[in-house]
Amino acid sequence: MQPFRTSAIFRSACWHGVTAELSDEGDRITINAPMRLLTLSNAVYNGGMSAADTIVNWKVPLDYNGDDPQGEIALQLRHWGLEPARSAVLMTAAKLTHASAAELSGNRFKLICITTSGTRNAARAGSDRTVYPAWRAGTINTVLLFDGQLTDSAMVNVLMTATEAKAAALQDIGLRDMDNGLVATGTSTDAVVLGVSGSSDYGVIHEYAGTATEVGAAVGKLVYDTVHESVMTQHED
Repeated sequence: MQPFRTSAIFRSACWHGVTAELSDEGDRITINAPMRLLTLSNAVYNGGMSAADTIVNWKVPLDYNGDDPQGEIALQLRHWGLEPARSAVLMTAAKLTHASAAELSGNRFKLICITTSGTRNAARAGSDRTVYPAWRAGTINTVLLFDGQLTDSAMVNVLMTATEAKAAALQDIGLRDMDNGLVATGTSTDAVVLGVSGSSDYGVIHEYAGTATEVGAAVGKLVYDTVHESVMTQHED
């Protein structure tokens, strides 16, 4: 579903306390969790292995080319009343109103996925193409929130499965690399954040997240669906 086409706030139906809100200015989606999550990501701000209870998807101009995105983001977080040390931030030029959200309750875990898609710089990994030294506007940003326990290797496995699902969605859509016309596997600036609660309430630590596991199948399904919907509707009003 695309909650922000009709409302400013998304409240998870399966994970109490998780919300995502589109700002009045329309310049950011702020995702809040009820506890600090262990995060693994390539977020522009607070990426890598870290922790956060707030994840912000910040819309910037198509021609954005900031020299100090870290500094700019820290200033923006304080301006928004958010604590930089507890926040992970993504950047995009995509329509935030057309973000796609999906969630499910699995076998001893819960999962939420929110994706925004801009595809002006669609690219195919592994092909000969133009490369750029700096960030370019476009970007498919995906946020995955996992309530339960994952090993570190399973967290990496989630990101791998999510990437496969994104590429599959783009293949089915037929999105093309802007340089060479081949089917794209993403854009040149895609980002993904995985946030894990670490809750022991489910009584299990998930060790794998490949496509043949329930966790991996859920990740693949939600990422595929949200990427497909957000890409296919990005040019709609």
